[in-house]
Amino acid sequence: MSIVEVVKYNGTPDVFAWKYPSEELGTWTQLIVNESQEAILFKSGIALDVFGSGRHTLETANIPLLNKIINLPFGGRSPFTAEVWYVNKVFSLDIKWGTATPIQLQDPKYGVFVPVRSYGQFGIRVDDSKKFLIKLVGTMQVLDKTSIIKFFRGLYTTKVKDTISSYLVQKQISVLEINAYLDEISDYMKERVEPVLKEYGIELVNFYVNDISIPEDDTAVIKLKDALAKRAEMNIIGYNYQQERSFDTLEGAATNPGSNSAGFMGAGLGLGMGVGVGGAIGGQFGGIAKQIDTNAAGTAECPKCHCSMDKSMRFCPGCGYDTQRSKSNGNNNLVKCSSCGTMYSKEVKFCPECGNKYNPCPECGADLPESASKCENCGYEMLPLCPHCGKPLVHKNQKFCAECGMPLSKKCPNCNTEIKGNPKFCPECGAKL
Repeated sequence: MSIVEVVKYNGTPDVFAWKYPSEELGTWTQLIVNESQEAILFKSGIALDVFGSGRHTLETANIPLLNKIINLPFGGRSPFTAEVWYVNKVFSLDIKWGTATPIQLQDPKYGVFVPVRSYGQFGIRVDDSKKFLIKLVGTMQVLDKTSIIKFFRGLYTTKVKDTISSYLVQKQISVLEINAYLDEISDYMKERVEPVLKEYGIELVNFYVNDISIPEDDTAVIKLKDALAKRAEMNIIGYNYQQERSFDTLEGAATNPGSNSAGFMGAGLGLGMGVGVGGAIGGQFGGIAKQIDTNAAGTAECPKCHCSMDKSMRFCPGCGYDTQRSKSNGNNNLVKCSSCGTMYSKEVKFCPECGNKYNPCPECGADLPESASKCENCGYEMLPLCPHCGKPLVHKNQKFCAECGMPLSKKCPNCNTEIKGNPKFCPECGAKL
């Protein structure tokens, strides 16, 4: 039986715990511990002692618990079997995290559903080596940074979703403005995660939220930004949406040769454009609109805002709703949500009941789950497109495009994970690609 004379470990910073491969020790063995390490001796599954930095000779004087277990002779040299664990106590400040899937949130300021992603990094240090080994490492031979990320992924993902949602609701801020609160969210996240890590002997040094982003190509985001740009334009010019729709309606009536008031309205509009939109002109337009209402065949109610309007009008002057569109669509415009089963219009991008994003089938328009490979309604099979040339792939698992020959996988610059297809975000850490 070979007895180990010297026990030491010079590992990489990514390794938090490492077990010495041999268990054949003796009371003359030299245990060498570096400045950033601690060594723990285990016998029969019991942690006997913790050794700090320096050179230690294993003897009954500094491991009294071991003497009680195996009755080592005092002053003599005796072989015994035991496990030696090294725990790396250096600061690890570059552990990256991210939301692998987008968080569906309703913007409290504008009421639209938008997908939100977030990523960042945090730093940890092993504070209690014995608790860390007993509760987290167990019987593994080594514990590295990758294992730490996998262990606590559910923790930080849940906390991130809860924190971002609560900030939006409590502060009544838009998703487009939340990046102004990154420092506050980071501090709040650290307070929420720190007690959980402490139970495993880990000290949370810092926690940073680097970015909270929304996809620029999402239809709801595009509409929201267009609406905000339109509102800014109206504020600069000095009128509101209802006035704009009224002007469009009156201008259409003025240019209609069949209208009795076309000449008068054309003159009114010309006068309005000449002197500016003001209270006096608005009053004249109100009188003209009233005159048109009187001469019309009848009035109707807008199905969206219930505003009283002329039957001959296509667009509601109150909210701009297109009444002809609702008549032409009929029941064929309804789709069933693949998540909760609610029926809603195909023109809606998100389910009004559960917020699930509408993912239409290219063949029949049925709502499909994100991971669906085949439409259950019409049998249409989904095939991905080449991210380089846009041609359909022959099968889903091919590595090169048959059309342009380009590779179909790449690596994330944040966590080095292999990426297939052409996603906007990394499925592992959530970083923007």
